[in-house]
Amino acid sequence: MDDGPVHVTLWQDGAAATAPRALLVHGTMSWGTDSFRGQRPLAERFRLELMDRRGFGRSPDIERSDYEVDGQDIAVLLGSGAHLVGHSYGAAGTMLAAARRPDVVHSLTLIEPSTLRIAEENPVVGQALARIRAAFGEAREPMSPEEYLRYSTEDYGLPAPEFTPGLLRAAVSAMAERPVWDADIPLAALAGADYPKLVVNGTWETAHPEYRAFSGEALMACGESVADRIGARHVRVPRAGHSPHQDRPDSVNRLLADLWC
Repeated sequence: MDDGPVHVTLWQDGAAATAPRALLVHGTMSWGTDSFRGQRPLAERFRLELMDRRGFGRSPDIERSDYEVDGQDIAVLLGSGAHLVGHSYGAAGTMLAAARRPDVVHSLTLIEPSTLRIAEENPVVGQALARIRAAFGEAREPMSPEEYLRYSTEDYGLPAPEFTPGLLRAAVSAMAERPVWDADIPLAALAGADYPKLVVNGTWETAHPEYRAFSGEALMACGESVADRIGARHVRVPRAGHSPHQDRPDSVNRLLADLWC
């Protein structure tokens, strides 16, 4: 089911009631307070609103997680205006909402956007898309959430995470997600908007070589292409992988604070 509003956690630890609003949208296999825990210090100056996408965190269940549904939810949560941040899968819904309601977007930050189709003409991205479509499109025996988490980590040289209830629920939703790498994003609308835009990638040098080869190189190329096509500043965060806001929170927080002031 997908009835009811999505859950939003408010962090406003020292910020004034009139402080700038920032709406943060997580990627897959996560939820708001988990994904953006490293951004908590920003709540001293800004009103942080951490959305749980449907099927994740404390938001309602959904039969199939979908970036277009996310975009509709984000557009509503923008209200009369906010800064927007989207990570990975969450960047797709964030871009759709920003294109739909440009008049209330104060700034747009995309962290490691996984909308690879945007840059499919790049050979690195095109080859990665072929690998990803094959890996996730092939018929296989149904997996348990635990098996899916191992498949998504150990098969790419990453350690298996702790199987907490929140992560297991996130895995269930992730298994049924609409593939984000083929999302059709209205780039012209984003490029024509006059709010500040930022795209953040890690440099991936500390990632496991298999993980970097399977998706990291393509994600870096995608971020560069997205930034170029929407007129955004592109920043690479050293010694960070797919979650630079977690790997190097101080660096990313400085970027966000500078953009939001």
